[in-house]
Amino acid sequence: MITQGKRNVLGVLVDAVDYEAAATRVIAAAHERRPLALTALAVHGVMTGVLDPAHNARLNSFDVVTPDGQPVRWALNLLHRAGLTDRVYGPTLTLKVLERCAADGLPVYLYGSTDETLARLVPALERMFPALKIAGVESSKFRAVQPGEDAQIADRIRSSGARLVLVGLGCPRQEVFAYAMRPLLDMPLMAVGAAFDYHAGLLRKPPPWMQRAGLEWFWRLGLEPKRLWHRYVVLNPAYLARLAAQKVKLWAATPPPAATERPASFSV
Repeated sequence: MITQGKRNVLGVLVDAVDYEAAATRVIAAAHERRPLALTALAVHGVMTGVLDPAHNARLNSFDVVTPDGQPVRWALNLLHRAGLTDRVYGPTLTLKVLERCAADGLPVYLYGSTDETLARLVPALERMFPALKIAGVESSKFRAVQPGEDAQIADRIRSSGARLVLVGLGCPRQEVFAYAMRPLLDMPLMAVGAAFDYHAGLLRKPPPWMQRAGLEWFWRLGLEPKRLWHRYVVLNPAYLARLAAQKVKLWAATPPPAATERPASFSV
């Protein structure tokens, strides 16, 4: 199990961890009934923090931020000699955590995506993990939270008996949601990105060699060019340029002050 603490990648604090360490922290929090916020960041996720200081501060307050993309793992190795041999990919981490939830009898709440996706996701997860207890499901409203609605969502999650919340709202909405809801819940929240779509069978995974080579972005761009072109064509070169500047110490990449307040508005 690898756990080396947080390391600065372009001002975003990413944990140098492996799957076992990340999953163990989530399961421990679920058993101990304490809040924890985890997200898995690829290049796009890191750059959302680089380009928005307020969001950067939110990300840096997360208990666990895993290197979801190979380029983020490479950055940890390049800048901090982390010696990581694999990334901690959100969809894969999701399955590892759910496997342990099923074994330990920890109920899970699914929040986000659409009714159609959840209708396919739930039976898919139940086939993979027959002992898994799904305490509740709630699709995204695709709008800003209304006054008092966050407390209502927290009440629904707590009353379901869930011990873990998987949040599939897409980056950065899911990170803002997890950050805002963490003070209201005595359980871990995992922002899992496209894991809902992948495990529901709505997104095709790239071949393993493309994942190892850090080319998943190219695969996703081919599948959804209109939606993702800016994310990859603009942000990927910007990430590499800033990484080079941090490596040669032309840019300090100083993290912003820690976030201290919950966002007044966020998406649900």
